[in-house]
Amino acid sequence: MARKKLLVEKRNILNDIISREFTLQELRLFSIYLGKINARQQTTRVVRLSLKEFYKIMDLQAIRIEYLKSVTHNLLTKIICLPTPTGGYNQFQLFKECRVEKDEYGQWYFEIDAHDKALPLLFDYQRDYFTYELWNVLNLESVNQFRMYEVLKQYEKRGERVLSVSEIKTLLGIEENEYPRWNNFKLRVLDACQQALKEKTDICFTYEPYSRSGRGGKIQTLRFVITKNSSHVDKLNLEKFVDSEILDIAKQTQSAPEVACLDFITELIPVADKLSILQAANGDAELVESLYKIAKRQGNIESLVAWLIAMLKRSMAGAISTKVEIKEQKKNRFNNFEGRGYDFEALEKLELEQLKDNT
Repeated sequence: MARKKLLVEKRNILNDIISREFTLQELRLFSIYLGKINARQQTTRVVRLSLKEFYKIMDLQAIRIEYLKSVTHNLLTKIICLPTPTGGYNQFQLFKECRVEKDEYGQWYFEIDAHDKALPLLFDYQRDYFTYELWNVLNLESVNQFRMYEVLKQYEKRGERVLSVSEIKTLLGIEENEYPRWNNFKLRVLDACQQALKEKTDICFTYEPYSRSGRGGKIQTLRFVITKNSSHVDKLNLEKFVDSEILDIAKQTQSAPEVACLDFITELIPVADKLSILQAANGDAELVESLYKIAKRQGNIESLVAWLIAMLKRSMAGAISTKVEIKEQKKNRFNNFEGRGYDFEALEKLELEQLKDNT
């Protein structure tokens, strides 16, 4: 079955005011939010992601809950500043609530809801907006690249956009005093964005000076010519983006085991660590689960991953006598070797006794 394409719809006025407050990860999350809502139906305002998806999108590793709170706190401090016809402005939050919780199946999720004041910018508009498929921004590597794509994509149908150097910096989230020398701005921002968009998105652009301050003077404005990048076909969907770390690890091993069998582990553990646990167990997820239950009952384990791997190695080396008569010649889903039967009650009793001896 083909994966659903996420189409991002964004109002022009919103695109013109999103700037330097956002990190790359926050811009990415906002685009995913826009791709998951139905802009014609306000009841879709709450978007839920698995915590695994949220971690990948935000470039997070396994972290303490306090740090996670700071990440979601920063999302709730994103402010929209709308100019008014009188020359004033109106400020309000973009999001009003973030939630990290378990669902009815015990799976952790991240949930985010837009602020009531922001709803007119996100829903029920009929004009002055542009669209793009989410894959275009997932692999962009800086705020400059991300924002350059959106700034030019908004004008793709027109085929060009003229902007002052000051306007470009504002739209990309660059401080006015950054890159004071033209050559640095050209090389590190304009040329870098030009190459990134050509390699990773559905549009290309060229640019040229449009006006100068006096004859041969300082460049004041630039003309961007926007064309379709028909040669680019690497359409990365959200599912592949989230699972890319698993794919990268799988490429480095001949037969990387799946990690879905370790879903009983509720702690936030990176995929690489789960693979290490499975490899230490020779793919025996049943043995991992038995040791995991012992660890949960024992408590006060500083590093769950290190503890599990150590116990698994001891078991496989025979240091913990858990092997009993093989009841059947079974093979598991990860390996072709014969599986072992385990007396889990005896294992738990023995391990608890050894832990007491070591304390």
